[in-house]
Amino acid sequence: MTAESAQKKRKLKIILDSNAFFVPLQFKIGVFEGLKALLKANFEPILLSPILKELEKLARDSSPKMRKEVSYALKIAEKCTLINIDENLTDRPDDAIVNVAQERKYPVFTNDRQLKKRLRNINVPVIYVRQKTRLEIDGRI
Repeated sequence: MTAESAQKKRKLKIILDSNAFFVPLQFKIGVFEGLKALLKANFEPILLSPILKELEKLARDSSPKMRKEVSYALKIAEKCTLINIDENLTDRPDDAIVNVAQERKYPVFTNDRQLKKRLRNINVPVIYVRQKTRLEIDGRI
């Protein structure tokens, strides 16, 4: 094992929900900067393929204003590690997040109230925007 692969192993993997990519536009909080300040550790942002498909669909089917925001979100998504999920297992992005987070014990960054509740019910730590000014963790990482 190389030193680089050992370091990659130690990085905390964080799954980002689609709404996490819009945080800089909505709340003026940088996704990666906010996570770095909150976690005080090296982390690896994870993008699940159903989330990427959801963003790409928004980029195609939305209003011009929304397409511009999605274009920005996709630029942020490019900095994440993509994990391909078998599309036959789930057709809903939230289900994919719950399955992977539970299986691999990865925390999730989301502002989706229902998804947060589902994740907390299975003891998955959730990172979210608090008071529109900072990121916070619900649960232990």
